[in-house]
Amino acid sequence: MNQFYAAFIPGLQNVIAGVIKERLKDAVIHKLLDGAVIFETETSYDKLNFFCFNNIFAVVNVVEDFHTEARRRREHGENILVNNVKEFINNSINLDIISNNSKSFKTFRIVISNENQPAAIDEKLRVEAEKYISRISGLKVNRSLPDTEFWFLYRRDDDTKNNFTIFMKRLTLRPSWERTLHKGELPPPLTWVLCRLADIKHNDTVLDPFCGYGSIPNTAMKHFHITNFIASDNNKEAVLYTTSRFKKKNPGNFVIHKADFNKLPAIIKEKSIDVIITDPPWGYFKEVDNTVFLKQMFEVFGKLLKDGGRVVVLYANDDSFLKALPSHFELQKSIPILLSGKKAVIYVFKYLFV
Repeated sequence: MNQFYAAFIPGLQNVIAGVIKERLKDAVIHKLLDGAVIFETETSYDKLNFFCFNNIFAVVNVVEDFHTEARRRREHGENILVNNVKEFINNSINLDIISNNSKSFKTFRIVISNENQPAAIDEKLRVEAEKYISRISGLKVNRSLPDTEFWFLYRRDDDTKNNFTIFMKRLTLRPSWERTLHKGELPPPLTWVLCRLADIKHNDTVLDPFCGYGSIPNTAMKHFHITNFIASDNNKEAVLYTTSRFKKKNPGNFVIHKADFNKLPAIIKEKSIDVIITDPPWGYFKEVDNTVFLKQMFEVFGKLLKDGGRVVVLYANDDSFLKALPSHFELQKSIPILLSGKKAVIYVFKYLFV
């Protein structure tokens, strides 16, 4: 069996568990945490085909911290993470994970994380761990620009059963989303979740009235095979970029408008939209009068949606959204998340024709 540690946007654990169980019938979820999951499956990494994770790691070994023992060690000033690094060096289980590497991999580095924060260990212990991994893997140490990473991560989610240290190898190698995305652009794992929650079908007509740089339409058309997508934004730069982005890909019927969302009922045929998936402005990058804006937004949605139309909106975690929600929009689900340190909520609702 292959054991994986996968990181995702905090707050999505129930969604993630559902995706794993649906995609992998043999999967066993060992730990479901806020922002991470450890699961086991016969499926190899190259066949997992998940798009909801920020990063995926192959688990080498896990050391559980039992409540009374961990507390005793802390009271005696012991560094649990350091002790567990030593234990991993002496008692690693899945050595094949360390030794089996792509031929293109020549170098590695060690990452130490204590409760999701970078941590330091004694330099002598770090060198000892590097030599251990290098001997088994055949890789050389490169602390600045490695081909792969080995992580020692300690998490303490509660004081009873979820305290553990995990030794693992990073399988996803990409720059952080913050470095590669435009300002305000949503990360692909989140747009995948938004599309999944919208339950979009191949023949749906889908609208994103605040499309920005095109993350949501890109995900919908790439992974959910939507062929009729309408996008709109009032930012000229974003519209030009998104237009160019989809022109190169030549997707099915993709239409984009440079327009304020209030103008859409004059551009798009009323009662023609099956699904709206969007991330409207909610005051982080510019001031928004929530009361006026949300009232106008729902009025536009009501004009464009078919009866029974589905809506998924990412918005700020405050009470303004639900206060503005008209009675003919039936709230089906709300999922609080943490996005780049900002509290937000994914709202899922259905339009009931009036």
